[in-house]
Amino acid sequence: MSDTAYLDWPFFTHHHGDLARTLETWATQHVPQTHGHDVDAECKTLVRKLGASGWLRYAVAGTAYGGGEDSIDTRSICLIRETLARHSGLADFAFAMQGLGSGAISLAGTHEQKQRYLTRVVSGEAIAAFALSEPDAGSDVAAMQCSAHVDGEHAVLNGTKTWISNGGIADFYVVFARTGEAPGARGISAFIVDADTPGFSIAERIDVIAPHPLATLRFTNCKVPLSQRVGAAGEGFKVAMRTLDVFRTSVAAASLGFARRALNEALKRATTRKMFNQTLADFQLTQAKLAQMATTIDSSALLTYRAAWQRDQGRNVTREAAMAKMVATEGAQQVIDAAVQIWGGMGVVSGHIVERLYREIRSLRIYEGATEVQQLIIAKDLLREMKS
Repeated sequence: MSDTAYLDWPFFTHHHGDLARTLETWATQHVPQTHGHDVDAECKTLVRKLGASGWLRYAVAGTAYGGGEDSIDTRSICLIRETLARHSGLADFAFAMQGLGSGAISLAGTHEQKQRYLTRVVSGEAIAAFALSEPDAGSDVAAMQCSAHVDGEHAVLNGTKTWISNGGIADFYVVFARTGEAPGARGISAFIVDADTPGFSIAERIDVIAPHPLATLRFTNCKVPLSQRVGAAGEGFKVAMRTLDVFRTSVAAASLGFARRALNEALKRATTRKMFNQTLADFQLTQAKLAQMATTIDSSALLTYRAAWQRDQGRNVTREAAMAKMVATEGAQQVIDAAVQIWGGMGVVSGHIVERLYREIRSLRIYEGATEVQQLIIAKDLLREMKS
């Protein structure tokens, strides 16, 4: 396990430290370091393992529905993602998507929705997915084209969603569609769509450099009961943003996990690689690189757990979460690149741990809001504060 001195920071309680240490022990025993070609099957297995061992209860809110607490504890989510990411990017993905996919239900669902879906998410019986992005509406969510119109007691969905994590293996999807109550973002609603609903189909499976279940979804006159709407009509955009505010900080935490593993691997290599009658770590150039890596990790961790702590105090963390995600993901990319450089030729051998980390980190700089989007969020918040 990497250095855990940060668990003594004032952001955390004793519970958080115990959680991280217990999960580290569990992950060492139960999470494989690599995965085979059948990523779908391995992801399903990981979800079942996480559920059976009680870790998924931290991904949902409501003790009545199996959750660890009545509200999601952001620091716990972040510590779990960081720890799992050190061991396996797919394990981190499996945990995170259970939380993100069901997050709207945790935050805005009815009792019946929570009883039906959250209990199965916690046990690992049901796999969840969050369906927001479209071919022409990724960062610009207000440009959404997928629509839903009311027909009696049903909503009829038509359109396409893409880049959907858990697409193809999820048992249900929280889908955001334009319902027209108002122009732009104010006319969007959220619906729970079960995977066996007529009119729903997987249009395409998407392969990416760090394999995980990903797909394009198609809705063709897909009828869902209005009782499956999450939150009020026209409030879907707010529900989506609230969900992302919870989990955006955890993306930074996953990046931290990747970066800490990369630093550990770099230290192992630097202290054992013989070169010119000394080790690689004896060279000042290497020492400077290691120092920069460690400093980048600590600065990212401070921003990440500041945002998590502030959210757990009930504060608005739009700016802080954006800062954490931007700095941690960009910083992790730099740390991992440095680790690859320290490993030299072995660092680019397919399947090597630092090569795998190099592929794993890249998408985190894009999903749940690309770095450029985080910069806009931060700047807009600063300017709004100045005007107020």
